[in-house]
Parts: sequence; structure tokens; C-alpha cells
Amino acid sequence: MHAEDFNPVPGKPDQIAPELQRVLAPNPGPMTWRGTNTYLLGTRGVAVIDPGPDDPAHLDAILGALGPHRHVSHIFVTHAHIDHAPLARTLSAHTGAPVLAYGDAGAGRSDVMLALVARGLLSGGEGVDTGFRPDRALSDGAETVGDGWTLTAHWTPGHMGNHMVFAWQDAVFSGDLVMGWSSSLVSPPDGDMTDFMASCVRLHARAPRVLYPGHGAPVRRPAERIAELVAHRRAREAALLAALAEGPGDLARLTERVYGDLASVLIPAAQRNTLAHLVDLHKRGAICAAPELQDDAVFALVRKDDKKTTNASGRS
Repeated sequence: MHAEDFNPVPGKPDQIAPELQRVLAPNPGPMTWRGTNTYLLGTRGVAVIDPGPDDPAHLDAILGALGPHRHVSHIFVTHAHIDHAPLARTLSAHTGAPVLAYGDAGAGRSDVMLALVARGLLSGGEGVDTGFRPDRALSDGAETVGDGWTLTAHWTPGHMGNHMVFAWQDAVFSGDLVMGWSSSLVSPPDGDMTDFMASCVRLHARAPRVLYPGHGAPVRRPAERIAELVAHRRAREAALLAALAEGPGDLARLTERVYGDLASVLIPAAQRNTLAHLVDLHKRGAICAAPELQDDAVFALVRKDDKKTTNASGRS
């Protein structure tokens, strides 16, 4: 399927596999494309995966899709962005079903990201449901057995610290980790490029047959798509290192060097992705930041001679 062929009607349930429906939320945009995919799994007791934004029309669509013979038994949330999580609490109040996820909106952040938060780095990008808290926190590898279905939770930080994917048989509900229509935004301090790349490798190793993403059509060739996304990130990293080879720069200047001319609406997301790569390269000792690692720092390559001097001094 070509990306432009994916155009479901918001609120209308689509049967996309045996026992599985998709209901598209009415929240299209540059970060959500056609909108958020809410999945309904099961023929009696239903698992709702990513209930989406707190929109009364979408709540009605989910409840209407159940019909007279089904009920919601569990609500799973891949991560606490505002296009995935806020309706969970309202849906839970209507159905009595518990909300399950890795943790609250700040859970799963790496030590580097926690340090950035302590120094004042704010979230950016898709928006965080800061009040999100699950009724049940899922550990990595936790199995939830429902009415005719089993979901296995896998912690996959990167797009967000509390991001999880949910494996069902040979399929995976991949949230915003892997999508077919676009690469994911990785926006510090919620997003972490080091973790994102590791999570892509981990998902690839599971060898799923199909991915059901948070936005867009099912990904029918997961291995190919994951390889494309990893290659895309490596290419961005190479372009950023080439830009730094021209000389030090701040975030805005480096983003312009790497991305070139962009529509103004896309610049903030491009800067957040650039920052994610810069934090990753800083962690790996490839670049330095002055006066300290932060979004307003000036970044520069660490030259081989600088590394030799550092090693000789005995300091890192």
C-alpha cells in the first residue's frame, strides 16, 4: 500500500484482521498524519490499544464499535503523548477497565535525559499528557491474558521514555516506534536517540510478521522498514558530523546545515531531531558542548588530538 492510499474514515471501525478492528481518531496533523489509530482486539472482552486524544466523538466511536456483545476489559497505552493517552482515563471511567502502560509520563528516561530536565530542558514536539498515570505499570516482558487474546509488553524507549510495544501472536502494536508513512520524532528530554536505535534493533530481532503502528497503515514488511529507519538515522548522523566538520554551531545553525530550507512549520521538529542526535553523539564522546550539554549550547567535534590530550591528562 502506498502512503497516500491510507485514508480511513475517522470514527468508522475497520476490520483489519480476525478479531482486530481499527478506529481512526479525528486528529490529523503533521505529527499524526491521518490521525491516531485506536485498536480494538477481541470478540468479547476487548483490549483497547491507544485510546487516543480526549475527544468525545472518538470516545463515542470506540464505544459504538463494541456493539451489544462486547465490553472493554483492558486499556493499553503505548506512551504518554497527547495523541495517544488522554482518552484512557475517560474510557476507563466509562467502562471500569484498568489502564496499563510502562509508567507515568516521566518514566523510563535515561540518566542523561534526567540531567537535562534538571538543567531546565523542556519537552517539545507532539505534546505530553503530563498527568498520565496507569492503573497498572507493566514490566518489560509482562504478559496480560485476556478473553481469547494475550498481549506481551516490551519496553521500547526512544520516541518516549515510557514507550512500549505490545506483541500479539506474530504481530506487534508498534506505537510510534516504527511507522510506514514517516520516521518518528525523537525529541529530548522525552525522546532519546540512543534508546531509539536500540529499541529498533530489539524490535527487528523479534521478527514480527506485521506491525500495527500508532499512525498510518499496517507495516507488512517490518524488517525492511526497520532497516530503512535505522539507515535514515545513520544518514542524518553522518550529515550532522559533516556539518560540524565545517565548524562549531548552535542548534539552529546545525539544523539549517543538515536539513537545508524547510517550511517554517517543520523547523521545530527538525531541531528536536537534531538535538537528539547531538545528545547521542555527546554521550559517545564524538562532540563537545559549551558551556554544557543543553539546547542552547554551541556544539563542536572532538578532534583526535583533543582525545589524546584528554587521555594523557587522565580526565574524561
